[in-house]
Amino acid sequence: MTSSTWVPENSTVAQLWQRQVMERGGHEFLVYEDADTSNIARFTYREFDARVNTCANALVARGVEAGSRVALYLDNCVEAVPFSAGVATLDVESFSSATAPGVCPSAPCELGRIMGLCEAQMLITCVNNLGEVLSHLPESVTDIVAVGEGISGDEAGVDVSLLADLRAGASDSFKSNPDVGPMDAFEILFTSGTTSAPKGVIITHANFVFSGVFVNWELGMNAEDRYMTSMVAARVNLQLSALAPVLTMGATLIMLSRYSATRFWREAREHRATLVQGMAMIVATLMRQPVDPEERNHQVREMHYFLPLSAKEKNAFEERYGVTLLNNYGSTECLIGAITDPPHGKRRWPSIGQTGPGYEVRVVDCQGTELPEGEVGELLLHGVPGVSLMAGYWNNPEATAEVLTEDGWYRTRDFAYIEDGWVYFMDRRVDLIKRSGESVSSAEVECTIDSLDGVREVAVIGVPDGVRGQAVKAFVVAKPGAGLGPQTIIDHCEERLASFKVPSYVEFVEELPRGSYGKVKKQLLATS
Repeated sequence: MTSSTWVPENSTVAQLWQRQVMERGGHEFLVYEDADTSNIARFTYREFDARVNTCANALVARGVEAGSRVALYLDNCVEAVPFSAGVATLDVESFSSATAPGVCPSAPCELGRIMGLCEAQMLITCVNNLGEVLSHLPESVTDIVAVGEGISGDEAGVDVSLLADLRAGASDSFKSNPDVGPMDAFEILFTSGTTSAPKGVIITHANFVFSGVFVNWELGMNAEDRYMTSMVAARVNLQLSALAPVLTMGATLIMLSRYSATRFWREAREHRATLVQGMAMIVATLMRQPVDPEERNHQVREMHYFLPLSAKEKNAFEERYGVTLLNNYGSTECLIGAITDPPHGKRRWPSIGQTGPGYEVRVVDCQGTELPEGEVGELLLHGVPGVSLMAGYWNNPEATAEVLTEDGWYRTRDFAYIEDGWVYFMDRRVDLIKRSGESVSSAEVECTIDSLDGVREVAVIGVPDGVRGQAVKAFVVAKPGAGLGPQTIIDHCEERLASFKVPSYVEFVEELPRGSYGKVKKQLLATS
């Protein structure tokens, strides 16, 4: 077992925000770029405070008070940030669900289910989402506020108020609720639901502040940093790994309306970003862009990266773009990259890093017995619920008890092993394939196939096998003109993997199904 210690700052999000407004009022807080129009909006801490306060006053005027439940269903937009801060000043429970127009058609239906579970009373959404959302509203929602222009309540067929109208007459000063404490709920973030129905993760004020200070340490941040992200605003990566550390440090957040492979690195250069968030999809698509003679002329010192990636891809990206990848591992339940590369010193790719401050890590077998170094088992994380771990799942004590023990051990349901204090991720439990009693890591097989020239993307799953329990099947996206066939893939794997890990089936596809956050939806492959 490896561990580290951490004592978090004891403050609320509202107190943190007010302190930064006082101390960093003239410093640039937010730069927002709309990928569709190229319009850019800039705000200092003091300027943005006025937006936060008018939003808070607009909510109060609509009857929102301490204990109210507000659902946020917003694209990456400027308003997504002040509403998060605004509800923090009111002690309001906000429920965030990501939008995914054109990517996840079931999202509005899923939103309706989430709002019903939460008994949300108000919905704040974008004008362009109203048509999809209105037919899925639960009875509990009695008020709708729309962000944007071009529609009135009469046109929508329901009572819809435009945010611009509500803010027009609202005061730009506001006094936050003094009764809010660090352990009170700040927001409920819904998981992406890659392997099961989305669950609401309760994030406290202490969670938010802890996350910010943790990432400040992890990335070696300073107050002049400019942190760029294109992650979904309602997801934990933007909320706790980007927004939170910017606020705790008093730095600058550069938020893009969406990711665009053709624009991302140019945006990083033009906005003078010093840190950027990345994931496998971003690295892969950036590597497909034509080489720009100016692409190494940037100020980015680190890409805050979330696994997985082969060593070949990592090395090629770092060499081409002249930036290092800081690998880390986490989930919504443990807030941030609790296991991470250190900010300074040696790193051991493909290790996901070492235990970060405030956590303990151990690997156990199916009976819960701790395993010695080098043996693969389930990864457990220890922290403080409500501080370094989620407070629990919203209104779901049974699901909370399944993954979080009373003494603070979180069952990740992922497989890993530890070697010399470094943690090596093997696979998600749901992605672990059981073949003739042997455990096959789909991630290992994917990395092996990905190393073959001509392979663009690959996903590996287990499929039913009447004799062996499960067989290994690979779905491969080949590069144009690669000339690959199933036997080429199998031969490549046979040279590099144990026989029980070699795919029995190979299927070539045009693309892999992905969710709004870029994760491959393997459950769809399993039913294809």
